[in-house]
Amino acid sequence: MPDWVDPRRRAIGERIRTSRRAARLSQLQLGERVGRDHKTIHRWENAVTDPSLTDLLLLADALDVPLTELVR
Repeated sequence: MPDWVDPRRRAIGERIRTSRRAARLSQLQLGERVGRDHKTIHRWENAVTDPSLTDLLLLADALDVPLTELVR
């Protein structure tokens, strides 16, 4: 894996966290909106696992942000 991948994964996780907090949602609440459990949200925010494209689309919709806001 190229060296730039891990920092980008962490940045995406941080953007998910920042957007979730701006929406005043807990990990549990966001998980309910996208059909995932709060542990999965935690893993995405901490770059332990990667959300799929479908998950990113659901997150963007649930957080009312453009998809590009999460992955820029």
